[in-house]
Amino acid sequence: MTFDPANRMATPEEDPSRTDLRNERLRAMGVTDQPFPELDAIAEKMREITGAAYAMVNFVIDGRQYFAGLSTPNGPQTIESGAEPGREMELDQGFCPHVVSRGTALPLADVCAYPRFAGNRVVDELGVRTYLGAPVKDPASGVTLGTVCVIDTEPIPWTKQDVENIKGLAEQVTTVLQRHERGQA
Repeated sequence: MTFDPANRMATPEEDPSRTDLRNERLRAMGVTDQPFPELDAIAEKMREITGAAYAMVNFVIDGRQYFAGLSTPNGPQTIESGAEPGREMELDQGFCPHVVSRGTALPLADVCAYPRFAGNRVVDELGVRTYLGAPVKDPASGVTLGTVCVIDTEPIPWTKQDVENIKGLAEQVTTVLQRHERGQA
């Protein structure tokens, strides 16, 4: 990990071969820069199940984060202002790059309670206080493609059931991606 003093956040480093493989697999599945209505629906389901204000199906591709699935209180849309998350973020924003690096779920009931995460730009710029994310893995290669995640501006005490629910939704995302890769979408 490297520490970026500009945003007070340790950002995960990754083996370039895994990055290349992830980019290759995502392109094969049709993930580049277009929203997937099926993934917007899964994001909406995540919001309903968890009670969080925002939900994303996030892929780390081409040196950025892309939300192919997004649900906000205002509906799935591209948001240009800094008031809500849009469809794209830099890798040093948010917590999903850590889930991708770890390959495991990350429940943060109150991000401010964790010095490693409290300094992230989304805390100051968007007011994010809670995060729950789980990895979306490619069964063909084993590489973590991205995440499913929810955020809110208020702390939420995540339960084991919340973590299991979001892991199950990550599996649904994998199924959607496999259908797209086979041309069955």
